[in-house]
Amino acid sequence: MAPDEAPETAVVPQVVDHIAVARLYGEPLFQLPQDLYIPPDALEVFLEAFEGPLDLLLYLIRKQNFNILDIPLASVTRQYLAYVDQIRKTNLELASEYLLMAAMLIEIKSRMLLPPKKVAEGEEPEDPRAELVRRLLEYEQIKLAAARLDALPVLGRDFLRAQVVIEQSLTPRFPDVNVDELRAAWQDILKRAKLNQHHTITREQLSVREHMSIVLRRLQGRRFALFEDLFELNRGPQVLVVTFIAMLELAREHLLEVTQAEAFAPIYVRLAYQPA
Repeated sequence: MAPDEAPETAVVPQVVDHIAVARLYGEPLFQLPQDLYIPPDALEVFLEAFEGPLDLLLYLIRKQNFNILDIPLASVTRQYLAYVDQIRKTNLELASEYLLMAAMLIEIKSRMLLPPKKVAEGEEPEDPRAELVRRLLEYEQIKLAAARLDALPVLGRDFLRAQVVIEQSLTPRFPDVNVDELRAAWQDILKRAKLNQHHTITREQLSVREHMSIVLRRLQGRRFALFEDLFELNRGPQVLVVTFIAMLELAREHLLEVTQAEAFAPIYVRLAYQPA
């Protein structure tokens, strides 16, 4: 390279106000590219959407305050076909549904131009618009009912369900002892007592209060005691019955607690907690 030749430099477009017309992948563009491709659907004109041919026809009638029982078919049909021509340019498949209604409107208008059929004396000739009016009235009733249903509060759209978090207590809560489980434990005690029966017949004066004191003494200093350990199996069923009644009395007077760790687990007995 000759000494007097300057190295080539990149040509940077002159920016006057430093305002980019667009950004491409985060980089500013100060001039629109010449080969920019715009798809045809990008400039599509969105017409007012309707749910079907009946919806469009009812919209045209109510918008112009026409009497639905006396529809001016010529005016309504012209407006209807104008809308169909617009949607045929963009969505031919959708326009096919509306073309069927347009054909029905033209047919009804043609029947109205013809002389009415002869009917019996005293009867009115049939109005060709009667069936269309009936369908429009039914559709309007269903549409209004749907609007009223949509106006009702909806969970997740209009309001949310309140959620409250309750912290669980750290103290474990033992399940309550079922009466059937207590009865089953008592029957098991009776079955075991039959294995230790004596044939000596004696008469013994038994006191419930005395056995209540015995049960309390046995539980002194013990955290828990098995339900069956509080019975003297070798003293016969009479003592067992009195001991069981004594335990029920203690439980009724809140001096005794009958607990169970879980369902079908062994039953434990302990002294009730007495605050100082």
